[in-house]
Amino acid sequence: MPDFLNDILTAVYNYFADMSSAELMAMLIIAGSAFLFIILERIFPYTNNQKVLREGFFDDLALYTIAQSYILGILIFTYIIGYIDSSAGLSRLKLFAEVPVWLQLIIFTITHDLYIYWMHRWQHKNKIMWRIHEAHHSPKKVDWLSGSRSHAVEILINQTIEFLPIVLLGSPPEVIAYKGVISAVWGMYIHSNLNIKTGMLQQIINGPEMHRWHHSTGKGRNRNFATKLAIWDWIFNTAYFPAAKPDEYGLKTYFPNNYFMQTLFAFRPFKKSANSSENVTDSNVVLEDSVKH
Repeated sequence: MPDFLNDILTAVYNYFADMSSAELMAMLIIAGSAFLFIILERIFPYTNNQKVLREGFFDDLALYTIAQSYILGILIFTYIIGYIDSSAGLSRLKLFAEVPVWLQLIIFTITHDLYIYWMHRWQHKNKIMWRIHEAHHSPKKVDWLSGSRSHAVEILINQTIEFLPIVLLGSPPEVIAYKGVISAVWGMYIHSNLNIKTGMLQQIINGPEMHRWHHSTGKGRNRNFATKLAIWDWIFNTAYFPAAKPDEYGLKTYFPNNYFMQTLFAFRPFKKSANSSENVTDSNVVLEDSVKH
């Protein structure tokens, strides 16, 4: 066996060997869920004849889901959260050490989801924040994997805020792993190409019925900001849930078609209007039907 191949296999083995049982279980659940969604999308498609290996599949899987997630995980936990925790020293108090894991997952899921709702809404209203969010709206085909396409800066912010409280409150390590599972699997679900009818439950729990409208090029793109709990959209009057189905997804303007250009594209100069002031509706921040605060 070539040395380089042996080195790769050794690195992969060591990576899995260093995982805790909770981390390993979390990875197996996420991988199993991905295969399940692929199968279910073939049986109960929301949009018929949508290919598994659609445009951008490789970038979304290999670069966004695996490579970017791995690198950002090190950056977020080892450096950012590690630095904040060592400076604050709160985790040593272990304030949540005796709180049942299931209760912590409920608390952290609800509080983080409320944060994500307002953060997401801000990203659609602010031209600078939109720049780090537009990659997420760029897939022209929405499926279980397309939700993984998110700019590194957006992930850096949201996952730091997601996991920092868990660490500072001294929660057991498995809470991080299981919270990661909830976010990953739910993210696959709401973007999945599944024709699901949940009825009244859709007013509480979010799913592809509503969220796929958010990725459309029509009115729904500036509605349905919730991720896990659709109730936020209903409470704050941003829900959009017509009987029809969206027929077009993605952005209305140019967007690069590979990971590296997509990452750099967020830092392009803003366009200037005739009077040399920055155009508030630059690029894709054309919010004709924006929600009024």
